[in-house]
Amino acid sequence: MKSFALIGAAGYIAPRHMKAIRETGNDLVAAFDPNDSVGIIDSHFPEANFFTEFERFDRHVDKLRRQEKGIDYVSICSPNYLHDSHMRFGLRSGADVICEKPLVLNPWNIDGLAEIERDTGRKINTILQLRLHPAIIALREKMQSAPADRKVDVDLTYITSRGKWYLQSWKGDDRKSGGIATNIGVHFYDMLHFAFGALQENIVHLHDETKASGYLEYERARVRWFLSVDVNDIPEEERSKGKRTYRAILADGDSIEFSDGFTDLHTRSYEEILAGRGFGLEENRVAIETVAHIRSAQITSAGEQHPFMRNRR
Repeated sequence: MKSFALIGAAGYIAPRHMKAIRETGNDLVAAFDPNDSVGIIDSHFPEANFFTEFERFDRHVDKLRRQEKGIDYVSICSPNYLHDSHMRFGLRSGADVICEKPLVLNPWNIDGLAEIERDTGRKINTILQLRLHPAIIALREKMQSAPADRKVDVDLTYITSRGKWYLQSWKGDDRKSGGIATNIGVHFYDMLHFAFGALQENIVHLHDETKASGYLEYERARVRWFLSVDVNDIPEEERSKGKRTYRAILADGDSIEFSDGFTDLHTRSYEEILAGRGFGLEENRVAIETVAHIRSAQITSAGEQHPFMRNRR
């Protein structure tokens, strides 16, 4: 049994990490969040120590280390801009790290973390759950067996509507979240790189607080993408049914169905990490470079645009 500490216990994604820790037969011994709305802990680890002040959490983790009861893994579910600092804390506490996406906001942060990995002998793992999805694995294998010069035409659409609270939270602050493409899209860009190879071109057609769209070209695919948290972007037919999420990937007109299991891959991710097969720093680099470019790119109308952009022309 491995011992875990969790940073960001009150966040939206934290319960999936608690569930994964429990389902892999391990123990959460300490958790931290400045927000104390963490009753969910009782459903998983009611004996876990909880802290609302980082200094006290730090002292507790250090005390366990000095008593030779050190934490084996620090799981990080904090706001995006704090990931880098919290990963450094985990490594320097003698633990391996499991960090939610996005790993960091900028590519150069990866280099600094690699230095601390070397200094401490510990490892950073990240949750890139779509790499474990059977449909995405099958797509990757199909592309790898196809003629080397073949490129598929892909339309990626992801709309996950959010209320007015979204822009008032840290997620609506680009300095803290990295913006919409980073906050809700980074695992899709990783999936595209995983399935279709090296990124060759990155064009941005739209980028504002609630939506973004552009064109990406990979070794084996030409991708038109559209992301949004605005419910009005959901097709009317779906919206009339009360749906507030719309997710679609079309490759040469064929739908790639990955809705089943989309939100249930954290335990699988933990199993792989505990078996020494986690995704580390370098596996994140292309996706982080992709979103960093989108964040700063000049908006243009050049290149292939996503069909959802037609109403904006």
